[in-house]
Amino acid sequence: MPDISTLALFAVATLAILVVPGPAVLFIVTRSVAQGRAAGMVSVLGVHAGSLVHVAAAALGISALLAASATAFTIVKFAGVAYLLFLGVRKLLSKPAEEEAVEFPVQSRRRMFWEGFVVNVLNPKTAIFFLAFLPNFTSPETGPIGPQILLLGAIWVVLGLASDGVVALASSALAGRMRRSIKARRRLDVGSGVIYIGLAALLTGEKA
Repeated sequence: MPDISTLALFAVATLAILVVPGPAVLFIVTRSVAQGRAAGMVSVLGVHAGSLVHVAAAALGISALLAASATAFTIVKFAGVAYLLFLGVRKLLSKPAEEEAVEFPVQSRRRMFWEGFVVNVLNPKTAIFFLAFLPNFTSPETGPIGPQILLLGAIWVVLGLASDGVVALASSALAGRMRRSIKARRRLDVGSGVIYIGLAALLTGEKA
């Protein structure tokens, strides 16, 4: 297994990467602002459940296959793009609620969890990232590579839950202001739709 100094270095590098806004962070921010703290935290759990899939894939060598196969990469890439486009268009086409409906429509926690899960799992950039990042902190001399990647992945997920949890809590502080009027709610829907479609465009621009 990696020694303490290697794990400490990995933790610092992981935190540095996690604070950089990416598709998962923007998804969490959007959910937190739109539906409040609970929605944000459930989205965080869904996103990092998706991270576990990528960690397991890296440990088993599936990410290596994905990186080597342009066809597999393209299929997963555009599946993620299609999902984000669906979310974006749905938001843009949604109509503002009547004045008496002050609160945002409430989605089930299960649905919020799985949306976060799918957004992260269908992001091939995350799979390639784990493939490129995690092995740099492993060494064949310290034991089998698979268990080392699983350990590093577990550290990533724990740190991700903590950092993204803070993001969700901070973002949800804006929810009250955004709920005060129909116009504000409509602006939020449009903003959310633009974010989703922007993420889809970002993924489309990624090179296989």
